[in-house]
Amino acid sequence: MTSDTDITRGKNDKTAEPERGRLFIISAPSGAGKTSLCGALMKHFDGMLYSISYTTREPRKGEKDGVDYHFISKDYFEKQIDAGTWAEWAEVHGNYYGTSAVLLDKAIASGNDILLDIDVEGTKQIIGRYPDSITIFIMPPSLDILRFRMESRGADSKEVIERRMINAEKEMSQKSIYKHVIVNDNLPKAVAELISTVEMYRKGMRGKA
Repeated sequence: MTSDTDITRGKNDKTAEPERGRLFIISAPSGAGKTSLCGALMKHFDGMLYSISYTTREPRKGEKDGVDYHFISKDYFEKQIDAGTWAEWAEVHGNYYGTSAVLLDKAIASGNDILLDIDVEGTKQIIGRYPDSITIFIMPPSLDILRFRMESRGADSKEVIERRMINAEKEMSQKSIYKHVIVNDNLPKAVAELISTVEMYRKGMRGKA
C-alpha cells in the first residue's frame, strides 16, 4: 500500500539515480470486474503499490483508515485543493474524494510502479498532470451482460442499477481516451491479458499503446 515512506529498488550502483516508476490507471463501469482484475494484478506483481484514495465521508462498517480509504476532514481536504495537492479529486453527494499527488510523486521518483483504480473523470485529471500514465479500460462484453451481472448480485435496487447503467454507457463512450481496452468476457482470459499488458511496460516498453 502507498505510504509517505520512500521505497527504492535495489541497485548495484548505489550512486545511480533510480529508474522512475510507472503509473497504471484502471477504469471500468460498475459490474465489469475491475475489483477482481486489480486484485489479481496486485497479487501477481510483487512490489507494485496501490494508491488509496482520500475521502471526507465517514467510514462505513468494517472500513479501516489507511486500508479502504484515508479518512480526513473536509476542512483539511479543501486546504489541499487550494494548495494543489490533489492529482485528481471530485465532490460526490457532499463528500470529497481525491488522490494525493505527493504520494504518487514519491512512489514514481523512488522507482515504484503504482496502481490507481479510478473513474473516467478522475483519469482525465490524472493524465493532464501525468501524461505518461498507462491507462487501461475494462469493458463488459455488452450492456445486456453488464445488466445481468448487476441484477445477479442482488445487492442493488432497480433504481440504483438503472443509474449505474446510465453511468456505464457514458464511461464506455469515452474508452478512446485510454491506451488499452480489455474486454472482460472471461475472467481468467482478461486477467492474463491485463498482466501481459502491464508486463510489457515493466520490461521497459513504456509509452507504447
